[in-house]
Amino acid sequence: MAHFLSLSPSSLPPLPHLKLAPKLLHPLPIPPLSKALNSNPNPNRPGRSISASASPEGIGALEKEPAPLTPPSPSPSPEELGVAESVAMLKAAAKTRRVPAAQVLAALAEIKKAKADPSGFFETLGGSESPGRTWMLIFTAQGGLEKGRYFPVTAVQRFDAAAKRIENGIYLGPIGYLTFEGNLSWKNRILAFIFKYINVKIGPFNSIQIRLNKEEREPTTKDPFFVWFYVDEEIAVAQGRGGGIAFWCRCRRIT
Repeated sequence: MAHFLSLSPSSLPPLPHLKLAPKLLHPLPIPPLSKALNSNPNPNRPGRSISASASPEGIGALEKEPAPLTPPSPSPSPEELGVAESVAMLKAAAKTRRVPAAQVLAALAEIKKAKADPSGFFETLGGSESPGRTWMLIFTAQGGLEKGRYFPVTAVQRFDAAAKRIENGIYLGPIGYLTFEGNLSWKNRILAFIFKYINVKIGPFNSIQIRLNKEEREPTTKDPFFVWFYVDEEIAVAQGRGGGIAFWCRCRRIT
């Protein structure tokens, strides 16, 4: 160890002169654009080829575009608001029978004036299968809607859209009932009908059926009819051939 520490710089042999290779200073070669875009650095993993001719706009188009905004629903018109308020008024009248007649008449006038779309009236009125649906008469008015009143007794009508049958009855509890049965037809908003039978029941005795009409034909506007202005799942409004206007509420079938 002492021998090596005693060496002086003059005693060391001369070192050879080193030169840097100029080729190490040259820039690295750049491959063509098409080869660079389609190259896959990992051969074991499939890559996605991108066309060399793709522009920034084309590449941006691959991004998912935002969904269009849904426009807000239009506000109801004053007429629609008036009909909605009138319908609510009639439903309250059907439940309580305490809404003043003047307010009921005003509601009927508003609904008649609106002339709602009747496309779903018949099925709503008479159901999709027999025996149909039953409706209780609540209020009747004169054609001019100047006077009207709540109907004083239980009057129920049954409309059967599938069988095209109608039944109109007055029910007096244990005293008995009186019903009319027949055929009906529907066109647009007009329901025409012909009664063919009458059924009478008094007290505990069995009912009696009497035939009224033997003619077999489809009812027309020459027969009694109703023009319907409004029908939903709870109430219905119509005008009879004689001009009177009435409204009904949906009820259970009376047997």
